[in-house]
Amino acid sequence: MSSHITQTAQTERRKLRTQVLGARDALSMQARQQKSDQILKALISHERFIQAKTIFSYINFRSEVITTSLIKLCPSLNKRLCAPLTLQKEFRLVPYEVANETLLQPGYWGIPEPDPLRHQPVAPEEIDLILLPGSVFDRFGGRLGYGGGFYDRFIVTMAPESITVGLAFDLQLVADPLPLLPHDQKLDYLITESTILNFTKDQL
Repeated sequence: MSSHITQTAQTERRKLRTQVLGARDALSMQARQQKSDQILKALISHERFIQAKTIFSYINFRSEVITTSLIKLCPSLNKRLCAPLTLQKEFRLVPYEVANETLLQPGYWGIPEPDPLRHQPVAPEEIDLILLPGSVFDRFGGRLGYGGGFYDRFIVTMAPESITVGLAFDLQLVADPLPLLPHDQKLDYLITESTILNFTKDQL
């Protein structure tokens, strides 16, 4: 990929992130909660979630789809929930089991994270399903994160066999293919408040 193409893609990616995140931030808390409830209802009814035993989920930050209710919900469904601890200097995520929201603490960029002194680490190969945040998504499995590439690296190096599911609001979904770069990992599924997109060849 030429430097000109890469620079053009980076410019377009920044523009899309700014535009879509601005719209997401403008959602009222009530609307965000309502839409998040619809998304999680669709998630826990999905066959891939039902089949999963260990789920790796982001903990919502700022205006992301709210996931904290999974902390209480997963044990009641006989599932283990783990969340990422970000090791910034090593550019990687480490999964820790989470059973209590009050044991989370501000981490990288203030994002709630498991306290490694009060949570147990989880072997990445045990993860069946990964729930990913993101800024912009398309209808072809494309996802833009926030620029750090932490989840992309985690999927490739630590949990390549896991099913990946993006959680997003409808307003984060764009019609045209995203300007992806070689390191961007495509999703298996995307769930919004109004639709479930399947990017795999299976019928689930």
